[in-house]
Amino acid sequence: MKTIPGKQRTLLLRAARKVMRHAHAPYSHFRVGAALITAKGEVFAGCNVENASYGMTNCAERTAIFTAVAQSGPRLDIRAVAVVNDQGVPCSPCGACRQVIYEFGPEAMVYFQGSKGWKESHITELLPEGFHLK
Repeated sequence: MKTIPGKQRTLLLRAARKVMRHAHAPYSHFRVGAALITAKGEVFAGCNVENASYGMTNCAERTAIFTAVAQSGPRLDIRAVAVVNDQGVPCSPCGACRQVIYEFGPEAMVYFQGSKGWKESHITELLPEGFHLK
């Protein structure tokens, strides 16, 4: 497990908090922001976007990853992801987000609010035996 330097972690958390303010959460009123850093040092952020048809809602983590792919291409190599929410409650990535993080960052570290403060977990701790076609 390779953690990222504290300065990069602070940068990610700041970017996630900033983008969280743009969340579209009129149904749950639960705003989430996520930011990722790539192996090239690029930072991308995303927020949750809800829909009246709940199944069409997109999480902040996937929004950040999809934005990164759209802007940089599919050879994305995620080193770390930070997730924040406006309620200050535990909030680890959901199962779908864990799989998408694993797809683009099988060695990624994930930072999120746990029940006893901030947590740092390797993606394979959050998603053991993640699915991969390669």
